[in-house]
Amino acid sequence: MRILIVGGTQFVGRHITEAALAAGHEVTLLHRGQTGAGLFPSATHLLADRNALPEGLLDGEWDATVDVSGYVPRQVHALADALAGRGGRFVYISSVSVYDTPVAPGFGEDAPVQRLTDPAVEEVTGATYGPLKAACERVAVDRFGTSTLIVRPTYVVGPYDHLSRFTFWVERVARGGEILAPGPRDAAIQVIDARDLADWTIRLLDRPAGGVFHAVSPAPPFSFGELLEAMVAEVGPPGTTLTWVEPGFLGERGLDGERLPLWSAFDEEADLNAADPSAAFAAGLAPRPLRQTVRETYEHALRHPLAPPPARLAADEEARILAEWHAR
Repeated sequence: MRILIVGGTQFVGRHITEAALAAGHEVTLLHRGQTGAGLFPSATHLLADRNALPEGLLDGEWDATVDVSGYVPRQVHALADALAGRGGRFVYISSVSVYDTPVAPGFGEDAPVQRLTDPAVEEVTGATYGPLKAACERVAVDRFGTSTLIVRPTYVVGPYDHLSRFTFWVERVARGGEILAPGPRDAAIQVIDARDLADWTIRLLDRPAGGVFHAVSPAPPFSFGELLEAMVAEVGPPGTTLTWVEPGFLGERGLDGERLPLWSAFDEEADLNAADPSAAFAAGLAPRPLRQTVRETYEHALRHPLAPPPARLAADEEARILAEWHAR
């Protein structure tokens, strides 16, 4: 199969490209050339900014197109214009952030999605990311037809995660000692290993019908406590402990999901961590065990260390907050 991957060199796109090549497909990558230089020599590389596609660049023909980097509707429209019907089956990598919250636990793909209050908005922020992705989904189906596949992942984790969310916790647990664990312990959390997402996305191309799918870990979702405890069991040195701290105590000290990634106690999108994955599972999604993802993420981080984003909670601040918690 000839597959065009739009944005195929960083994290999710990189894993999708690896999965496509491993399956024996002929891959063309459309990307800016700013990340992953030298990757995938067996693929055809088309270097361009999708916001300004040169005329004639996409004059080939493909059996399928996978769009990993479409964030605003204009980009999806421009891609459809450039392909002019030559892109084959279309897969759009979206997000569970499209949903209009609150949603009930176990919500399906038919739950209401957000809409932009201003259709002209293109700035991607925490408030606009979800409705922009939802708008992109509508454009994808309108322009590429009902065979379009919409994939809505939750938190994507694993090797090459440049956002360092899951990796932040893996590395913190691996250092051991007393760990500040943001409550509530029983808060739901769903993740998907990028490699499982990628392998399944490529296999999904064999499915004749279109559809929308939640690419998330099994239901019911595990808790944030179970997530951290799995990390302690897999990479925590002897003596590692989790100290659960109440959300209000942390909020008073300015902590949020940027400082403590994956934590959503004050996030309107906390409900989105309880999506029903049954449609994706019926279509072949098979996530690997959580502890395997933990171990392999840690091993990758050792080989390819990245500085955590500056917003992350630093060790000295963690120690200070723990001391204040114990002294309350």
